[in-house]
Amino acid sequence: MDLQVQSGETIVCIGDSITDCGRRTGEQSPLGSGYVRILRDMMIADYPERNIEVINKGIGGNTMADLQARWEDDVIAYHPHWLTILVGINDLHRTIRGWPEYAVEHQDGEMHTPERYAARLDAVLTRTRQATDAHIILMEPFYLSTDTGSGFRGMIMHRIEEYRAAVHAASSTHTTGLVRLHEIFADHLRRRPPEIFCAEPVHPNLTGHMVIARALFRALHEKPHH
Repeated sequence: MDLQVQSGETIVCIGDSITDCGRRTGEQSPLGSGYVRILRDMMIADYPERNIEVINKGIGGNTMADLQARWEDDVIAYHPHWLTILVGINDLHRTIRGWPEYAVEHQDGEMHTPERYAARLDAVLTRTRQATDAHIILMEPFYLSTDTGSGFRGMIMHRIEEYRAAVHAASSTHTTGLVRLHEIFADHLRRRPPEIFCAEPVHPNLTGHMVIARALFRALHEKPHH
């Protein structure tokens, strides 16, 4: 199928550090060094005749609450034709570290539970549908680990399913595209060690970002969702 993004259209990619990738400073500005830049380059390489604007609105450390707080300025104001959202791992980390045994870094875990994450995601999607005609693609949060034990990483692997479920439900309710990144990476980890894609389970290296960009590129070839 042909790329659904047309010449003259705008894609806004919003999220946390995985989207940010240094896009706010220095030589990596304004697209960063991660999947957003790779996606832009793939579209140029395969569709040189199309002039597509890609805008990176990732900010490192952001949660769903942070995205909601800046939604008007960083999404609605651009009237995007396409919108991609990748956020959730910071919500998950803060929720787990808010538990008594992991209360060393954050004390606000209760603010980022799967239920609150889901409610905020629903609110921004509702607002986007009201204010724009954007085609929306949700990307589920992911964690590059095979740990299923009782330690911190095992807890992440267990509880990330609640955040993935929230994204899947929002995609169904709001009729969006959906990229199952956690599932895609899990399939890769059956063949190769996590270090091929990520030095630690959260922030992908270039190979990991290529996996994300390719999955998103494929999603942009599917029939648009409204």
